[in-house]
Amino acid sequence: MTEVYKKDRLRVSFLHLEPEVGNIQHNRNLVELGIQTAADQGSDWIITPELCIPGYLFERHIGTEWIQVQPDEWMTNLCQTVKNNQITLFLSYPERDPISGSLFNSVFVLHSSGDIIGKHRKIKTLKGPEGWSSPGSECVPIACDGLAVGILVCADAYKSEIANLLKSQGAQILVSPSSWGPGGCGPDGEWERRTEETGLPILVCNRTGKESDDLDMLDADSVVAKNGIRLLSGSFKTSTVLTFDLNLTTMTPESNDYIISEI
Repeated sequence: MTEVYKKDRLRVSFLHLEPEVGNIQHNRNLVELGIQTAADQGSDWIITPELCIPGYLFERHIGTEWIQVQPDEWMTNLCQTVKNNQITLFLSYPERDPISGSLFNSVFVLHSSGDIIGKHRKIKTLKGPEGWSSPGSECVPIACDGLAVGILVCADAYKSEIANLLKSQGAQILVSPSSWGPGGCGPDGEWERRTEETGLPILVCNRTGKESDDLDMLDADSVVAKNGIRLLSGSFKTSTVLTFDLNLTTMTPESNDYIISEI
């Protein structure tokens, strides 16, 4: 259990990024730049979008052999960056299970102590573009800075079962790294409904960019919602850091707009 968070507000930054599909080094550099931008603004938590390091459709470009048991060298170095900047990072990063060799679409929580204090393996993996990924089986909140955080990776928020399970286990806030753009299967009130059902706020870090004709994220929204209402929302055409202050008493943003920083 981490120490109790002593502030009455939490400064949060979404890294609303435009990753280049299959370009691992470029995307790592982009995440590092986003982290530094957010840290310079005094952020406490930084959240990345789903599969921001390889890009969503990476398998058709670079396969899966590059995916390692985590933490790899880059994540280990990132833990030191997180500690140096005294931030907590919710990092979407694929991993290979050290025993079974199975691959997972995971989110790791890198704490300001420099430790990895938890992870969530996406449960509702999609056939086709996520066929490389095995579904996760554990669904428990992660104790982070005095809050019990439930993580929903994109489609984990599509229906109510995972959010409700997290709520029943004491989650106080939902964090959702996503790669979910508009279209026929685009978001249609799912995030808002999860907050209405659970009474918990949800922080959705989405992304931008276009990887193919059928994966256009240029109008994808990053969202803060509570009690069935979308309180903050925005889509951006290029990589952008979106920052806001979350009041920890009301669990709502303290402003009606993001602080916007292009990177």
